[in-house]
Amino acid sequence: MVMAQRQQRQDRKPRLTAQDWADAALTAIGEGGIAAVAVEPLAARLGTTKGSFYWHFANRDALIEAALERWAQINTEGIISEVEAEPDPRKRIHLLFAEAITSATANPLEVALLATATQPQVAAALRRVTERRVAYLAQLFADLGFPEPEARRRGLLAYTVYLGHAQLGHAVPSMLPPEEGGVFREYLNEALEVLMTRCWGMTDTAPLETRPSRDRGRDSGPAPPLRRHR
Repeated sequence: MVMAQRQQRQDRKPRLTAQDWADAALTAIGEGGIAAVAVEPLAARLGTTKGSFYWHFANRDALIEAALERWAQINTEGIISEVEAEPDPRKRIHLLFAEAITSATANPLEVALLATATQPQVAAALRRVTERRVAYLAQLFADLGFPEPEARRRGLLAYTVYLGHAQLGHAVPSMLPPEEGGVFREYLNEALEVLMTRCWGMTDTAPLETRPSRDRGRDSGPAPPLRRHR
């Protein structure tokens, strides 16, 4: 009897968390958009019952909100935290795009969210995330010495470059340079260097070296290689 009870405890699955449900919802969104978030199919995918869902969430909208918060945490705050370990702003920009574009190309989630941007919860999440990302990019350009309005403008342009790559990577991937032989890496690095060059649209001709930057004086070094998420 005791042995049987022990075996039952060992065979019992760990209780699912709200994060497990949010992650499953994100997977479903990547596969079929917001419409794919349904309690019963998600419960079947997780190997549980609807009771587990209602233990954590009041309704489907609450699950969608938790999933969108999880997406923002992983794909925005997580990536920012990772690249912040690099002290040089020029390298941070390269690392940021390497991480973000590789992630967006490998995972259809972001493109799926953009396709359902008219859904109120998605629209609100996209606005929050976009404002955070553009603000962070603007800060990176400010760290390079660009004045605030120009840093903001270049940050916004850099973000449109990212969105274009993310969309093309799923819609028409053949339009992008191939990754073999480092062709895509060179193309991306060239695009970023154009954004970091103070020539177009600048009215102040003072050299970058004269502008304040929290990272001024550090050697920028070569651009880091792209890393692929597995």
